[in-house]
Amino acid sequence: MTGHDNSSEITTNRKAFYNYEILETHEAGIVLTGTEIKSLRQTGASLQEAFVKVLRGSIWLIGSYIAPYSHGNIYNHEERRERKLLMHKMEIEKLLSLQQEKGVAIIPLALYFKKGKVKVRLGVGRGKKMHDKREAIKTRDEKRRMEEAKKWGR
Repeated sequence: MTGHDNSSEITTNRKAFYNYEILETHEAGIVLTGTEIKSLRQTGASLQEAFVKVLRGSIWLIGSYIAPYSHGNIYNHEERRERKLLMHKMEIEKLLSLQQEKGVAIIPLALYFKKGKVKVRLGVGRGKKMHDKREAIKTRDEKRRMEEAKKWGR
């Protein structure tokens, strides 16, 4: 992760960059329980099937997975519960207006620690068509071949 000091990435949603063209990113806080924080410090999370929904003026992260805390016993959290995201009302309204556009979605891109707090990087993205995905694969493979050739001095 670049540009942020005092932060470390917990997990990223790599599929998001494959399936969506990310237009802009936003940062949000997240409401977590004690066992969820402890579990994240042990790095047990996934955003693969997660999505963001705006309900009743609040923004929610749905479908994210945080592994049960190993010493959590009866106080452990539900792994796939809906988690409230923290953003200013104006930011939420801006995201809502962007989401009204056809084919635009709000996608969780990463979970990371910033100054001891867990943050979520949200991306506003437009779904890629199949030919865009093929193009992305082609450019990625070309880039890999160029790096390989440079590495071997050809």
